[in-house]
Amino acid sequence: MQFTTLLNISIPMIQAPMAGVQNWRLAAAATNAGILGSIPCGMLSKEQVVAEIEHFKAYASGPYNLNFFCHEMPELDPYQQDKWKKKLASYYDELELTPSDDMGILRRPFDREMAEAIAPYKPPVISFHFGLPDTELVEFVKSWGTTILSSATTLEEGIWLAENGADIVIAQGIEAGGHRATFTETKLESQLHTRQLVTILADALSVPVVAAGGIASHHDVTMMHELGACGTQIGTCFLLCDEASTSLVHRDALKSLAEPSAVTNVFSGRPARGIENRLMIDLNFINEDVPTFPYASAALTPLRAAAEKQGCGDFSPLWAGVNRQGCMEVSTQEMVEHLWNVK
Repeated sequence: MQFTTLLNISIPMIQAPMAGVQNWRLAAAATNAGILGSIPCGMLSKEQVVAEIEHFKAYASGPYNLNFFCHEMPELDPYQQDKWKKKLASYYDELELTPSDDMGILRRPFDREMAEAIAPYKPPVISFHFGLPDTELVEFVKSWGTTILSSATTLEEGIWLAENGADIVIAQGIEAGGHRATFTETKLESQLHTRQLVTILADALSVPVVAAGGIASHHDVTMMHELGACGTQIGTCFLLCDEASTSLVHRDALKSLAEPSAVTNVFSGRPARGIENRLMIDLNFINEDVPTFPYASAALTPLRAAAEKQGCGDFSPLWAGVNRQGCMEVSTQEMVEHLWNVK
């Protein structure tokens, strides 16, 4: 089946799900523009996810993608937390804050309870980050007629996904912004550039392969198709769009182009790409004292909030890919037309 037919879209492009900088509004605008709009759900309750679906359906009549994490949820380690707070103590003192034990909103993995909450809607597409949920859940989701996507960062991950229920594999190159999707290989040096990964996966897999990472122009989109991708997934380009909820601090960093992006684990405990800032540099980007994902973010939340009130992004996860040249303050419709070169 043709890729666009499989997803019921007119343009072979996916708006990447981006937690913290968007909700249903960007997804609805993307779907109305002819591509697949995505709603990030990894930090939402089941009630919030249902509300996102309802809002989306009120503004868009096309398909949508619900994105979930499927990591193992570890036990909270008090020793790790105390060590992490001590590492951040000087920043708390600087901003005249007192550390708290409040864990706030954490990234939670997809589970049966969430699946049963969204089952009545039979979502057309669901994508997963960090592999796939267990076989029973995959089969439950497929019973709705839902198309399943998941991201691979290596050939081995791509093969595993295709063999375990993914209908489409997203080839996430090292250039991509946000969390690395890796779930079998933790060494960053094993991560391939998007062009390399697309070529390898398109040759090895029988399922459609979508290119993700460093795609910021019509030329980039065309090149990925020439390499064998059936479609592209693009996130960074949409961060300045009218329908995105990107913070002012984040928007300013995107527009300045003063700092490059880099991969770090200091914001969540897993490697993710964002625009370099003070915290990343101070802690050497990859730091062994960071608590296990997803617990690292809790202690940073007060620092981030206080700094952003001062217009400062020192403690903010400014997720972005390596290529920010395509970011424009336009509508999502205009961005899609630009990327697809609609005349």
